Amino acid sequence: MDEALDKLGSHVADRLGPKVLGFKVTLGELTLDTEPTHIPAVIEFLRDDEACRFGCLIDICGVDYPEREARFEIVYHLLSPWLNHRIRVRAKTDARSPVPSIVSLFPAADWFEREAYDLYGILFSGHPDLRRLLTDYGFQGHPLRKDFPLTGFVELRYDDELKRVIYEPVNLQQEYRSFDFLSPWEGMDTAIPGDEKAGEARDRSDET
Repeated sequence: MDEALDKLGSHVADRLGPKVLGFKVTLGELTLDTEPTHIPAVIEFLRDDEACRFGCLIDICGVDYPEREARFEIVYHLLSPWLNHRIRVRAKTDARSPVPSIVSLFPAADWFEREAYDLYGILFSGHPDLRRLLTDYGFQGHPLRKDFPLTGFVELRYDDELKRVIYEPVNLQQEYRSFDFLSPWEGMDTAIPGDEKAGEARDRSDET
């Protein structure tokens, strides 16, 4: 399998030339790197070339590396049902530089690109309707970025008196707990929460 994927990677690199920055086969998977501006040309070639025939778009997703100048990777996964091959195409970008949309090549890319925009803030030029998909209207920030706080900025709930959804600052109801990770049957200095009666029973047995 690795030999066949390596041959396929060489074929794509030879045909596309400088549009392919490199490719590698790792753990039975072929990964191809390119520049964002070349994404439509690369994807179209992979779809239409007789040696590739990647006619099924499986997924488009983002990856965040905040320590890099081009902090995002936009990753495309394609399947060739006819040749039983899969390929991963990657391109690096930042929060300001848009990646060309491939909705015209694969209509299924519509919601995948909207998801990447919503959760990472990755921009797609030429997208017919680039707006949030999973977060609420008026949501601030992009929740899958590594610098986004785990608690978020606001919380929402339905107010029964006002009969509408309201937004409030995040309020953690539970205090921070320090866990000792000891076995509940060994070494605990205090009773397990909810097991206080067991301690009282032991005390009474000791007195008798």
